[in-house]
Amino acid sequence: MALNDVALCSRALIRIGAQPITSFNDGTAESEIAGALYESSRDGLLSSYAWSFASGQVTLNQITTAPIADYQNAFELPSDFLRAISAGSGGKGRGLNFRIARTELHTNATDVVLSYIFRPQEADVPPYFDTALIARLTAEFTIPLTESTSRAEVMFRLAEQEYAKARQIDAQQDTPGKIERFTLIDAR
Repeated sequence: MALNDVALCSRALIRIGAQPITSFNDGTAESEIAGALYESSRDGLLSSYAWSFASGQVTLNQITTAPIADYQNAFELPSDFLRAISAGSGGKGRGLNFRIARTELHTNATDVVLSYIFRPQEADVPPYFDTALIARLTAEFTIPLTESTSRAEVMFRLAEQEYAKARQIDAQQDTPGKIERFTLIDAR
């Protein structure tokens, strides 16, 4: 069963001995802090790694206004965009030189396939990520609710351990990358 934003925050609050919440508008300190920190903590954790469940590819739409310098074309980024992984053209998802500027991708290519990290629906998030996010939220909530920096340090260490476990599990969801071209072998 997928957890929603309030359930994730409630589990994190319970871990530090605080009261769980039923919404971000409960009028309690817990709901106020959870509401203020949830989205940035989730997006930060999603952006920190190329999670298999939050990775996608999309063909970008070109914008009529060209960049001022360095590149010839600008493309609009998707609304759920968090971080670029790579960009390509001609049916490939990588190989282009590009730059992200505000809500645009600038490049010299005329068509772009963007490989990127997006914000998935909560129902599509696997349990290992939920566990890492709960640990991160617990650490984020500790100082504002308990005012204990030593306890927060412990919680951040635990969150890093959960993050490492989640990355390891996620890395096993894909075929390992191969070295396609290696200059030392080419020199032989």
